[in-house]
Amino acid sequence: MSTELQHGSCHCGTVKFEVRTAVAPATRCNCSLCRRKGALMTPAFAASELKILSGEESLTLYQFNTRTSKHYFCKHCGIYPFHQTRTNPQLWRANVGCLEGVDPYTLEASVANGASLSVVEDA
Repeated sequence: MSTELQHGSCHCGTVKFEVRTAVAPATRCNCSLCRRKGALMTPAFAASELKILSGEESLTLYQFNTRTSKHYFCKHCGIYPFHQTRTNPQLWRANVGCLEGVDPYTLEASVANGASLSVVEDA
């Protein structure tokens, strides 16, 4: 797994970030939130590898179920650029679709069984 410095942004461009991560192997998650947002995620990376360049004040936090993971969204365009993971809060993942020059439709993806981590039904 080769890591590179990636640049990314939300749809409206308000939130800009850079992250040192690989893009493959990419992952989808089957928890109730990820099933609905349908994002393809990078492999997990350390929090220190993510740097928000602009728009941090435009990020809004969404938490559900155990409220361990932290999913961030741009409050202007609604796009999810990255999140802190539930299984290890020291690790983060980025939305591959937000990364410049990366076509998420060319990547194969595994499916993480986030639904099995739920403490409430259908979460």
